[in-house]
Amino acid sequence: NFLFHRRNDVLMMTPWFAPIVWEGTYNIEILNEQFRQRNVTVGLTVFAIKKYVVFLQKFLETAEMYFMVGYKVNYYIFTDRPQEVPKVELKEGRNVVVLKVQNYSRWQEISMRRMEMINHFSQNQFINEVDYLVCVDIDMRFNDQVGVEILSNLFGTLHPGFYAAERQSFSCERRPVSQAYVPHDEGDFYYMGAFFGGTVKEIYKLTKKCHEAIMVDKDNGIEAVWQEESHLNKYFVYHKPTKILSPEYLWDDNIGRPEILRKRRFLAVPKNHTAIRNK
Repeated sequence: NFLFHRRNDVLMMTPWFAPIVWEGTYNIEILNEQFRQRNVTVGLTVFAIKKYVVFLQKFLETAEMYFMVGYKVNYYIFTDRPQEVPKVELKEGRNVVVLKVQNYSRWQEISMRRMEMINHFSQNQFINEVDYLVCVDIDMRFNDQVGVEILSNLFGTLHPGFYAAERQSFSCERRPVSQAYVPHDEGDFYYMGAFFGGTVKEIYKLTKKCHEAIMVDKDNGIEAVWQEESHLNKYFVYHKPTKILSPEYLWDDNIGRPEILRKRRFLAVPKNHTAIRNK
């Protein structure tokens, strides 16, 4: 289903033969046939904590237009404000599942606790309800089709700021005292913490490992430079993703629109971070 080659000097495949998904590298009709035969259900997890609930309406409306169209989807919304979850009209076979969680005073803490919460619910709920989990940030909107071409045992997304960078300049945790430490001569790509996924079993393993590492750091009074994103990048160094999504799947228009980008499928929503993060 994948054309393994370079397109305009863009890498289409990793050294370990995992495909990198760009527009034009897959046949969606063939993939749809395969996934429909398997009757898959996809879980989409987002955290709408504190004022971040303001992003839910646009997120859900655009997901209904573009995310896994024609498939059964459970939107798992982790929130401390269940009463503020908007009512959005959903297509058949698609559900909003509200999971009430506590908030924390610091946004960094909320960010790091995501691994723990996804891990807990993967074991106790998701495993019985969905085949794949897609874990994304809430301050985003879908802008083009995101379908079964992304699904795989374990997938990560290239960071839009580093997809063309050399490994030495990746924004990994470089302090050996942290569990997220990645030496300068290791690591294949730099991945976004805002879009990853896989089978429930693989996401359970990933989130368990990352959560345990985060708690070891916490006990040692250390916080990785980019919180859970740093731990995710460490995990992917030693547990290679079976598929990688190109920056088409996570883009921010503030950094321009390079020619290689044929699609902008999932876009950052402009916002005032400071106004939202600790409210």
